[in-house]
Amino acid sequence: MLDLSVNLAGVTLKNPIVVASGTFGFGREYGRFYNLSELGGICAKGLTLHRREGNPAPRIAETPMGILNSVGLQNPGVDGFIAEELPFLRQFDTKVIANISGNTPEEYGIMCEKLADAGVDMIEVNISCPNVKAGGLAYGTRPDLAAEVTETAKKHAKQVPVMVKLSPNVTDITEIARAVEGAGADALSLINTLRGMRIDVNTRRPILKMNTGGLSGPAVLPVAVRMVWETAQAVKLPILGMGGVSKGADAAQLMLAGASAVAVGTALFADPFAPLKVRDGLARLARQQGLEAVRELTGGVKPW
Repeated sequence: MLDLSVNLAGVTLKNPIVVASGTFGFGREYGRFYNLSELGGICAKGLTLHRREGNPAPRIAETPMGILNSVGLQNPGVDGFIAEELPFLRQFDTKVIANISGNTPEEYGIMCEKLADAGVDMIEVNISCPNVKAGGLAYGTRPDLAAEVTETAKKHAKQVPVMVKLSPNVTDITEIARAVEGAGADALSLINTLRGMRIDVNTRRPILKMNTGGLSGPAVLPVAVRMVWETAQAVKLPILGMGGVSKGADAAQLMLAGASAVAVGTALFADPFAPLKVRDGLARLARQQGLEAVRELTGGVKPW
């Protein structure tokens, strides 16, 4: 029997497939298709301290190999999640990862404390958010800002592991990875979306109301694999790899590059069963290669 279990910062996942934040909501809709206990973990939709309605439409645009989104973190707020959504997710035998976004380190701290007390399994800290005190500069673009928010999150998360989600919109992702490792992060997740834009050539207006958005989907997989590989060589933290995963071989690439587990995101919009198909495809590949445990793939790449 192939052992599908993996360890992510002390949290044991029954299999290495997690659903990525922002693509699965809080699981209610997808739960109509299959038992959510089939998943290794559920990373819930990104939360802010207070309820947010998100950006005006249009806020989704298709691209030849993916989508652009500028949804704008529409969510019920951390208290609404704890009261209404967490009890639903706790019905299933899977790990619950809460994703948070804030505009100040203090907001991250408050949310971490609330979520730790509520009993989530892990907190994913999104540092692609604008720091209002730094003139709107994203936390994830400067090592000192990334370290500051990580340190605050760790201080308030109590015993709950903190995983920092890295932005690919930087010159050197390893610089940010080292900074958050030094600030006490327990794990890293990468990559977040790449900034992109589409223009309607007839109206001459951007297709998205906010002009630009985050690119995700198959187009970003090679970027994700490269960044996971670079990061895995730079730090000793476990990595949740993501970006363009739609089949088992995609997940295997990210694990070979250094990821301990893999998140499936945009593929869910085309096929709700994508995470299960990725899990099964990854298992088949591991068996074909004669592995006893799928975690043997992690870091197994053989560079020229």
